[in-house]
Amino acid sequence: MTKVLLVEDNEMNRDMLSRRLQRKGFEVAIAVDGQAGVDMATSENPDIILMDLSLPVMDGWEATRRIKSDGTISAIPVIALTAHAMQGDEEKALEAGCDDYDTKPVNFKRLLEKMQKLLDGS
Repeated sequence: MTKVLLVEDNEMNRDMLSRRLQRKGFEVAIAVDGQAGVDMATSENPDIILMDLSLPVMDGWEATRRIKSDGTISAIPVIALTAHAMQGDEEKALEAGCDDYDTKPVNFKRLLEKMQKLLDGS
């Protein structure tokens, strides 16, 4: 079973997305802030990470930088998720090490396609 680490501080977004992913057969681990996301990337060893960018404690950009700088977990693909899609945010997320970028509200079909592409290594 493919394990997804969902790093999301908004309870409504977290619940909705985790339920939808579970219905599609994914195992979902949840972190509610950036530091917990970094810690859980190591402890949970997920297949893919969905990273909100606006997080408490440590933002998603810094959390992604830390994940990508750790040789033991740097290969885990990270998709940035943000509701604050400002010009330049996608480039900033990719520069931080995110492998892809998507906006909220999440288009679930599009997100699944992006996840599958990264999980397939294409």
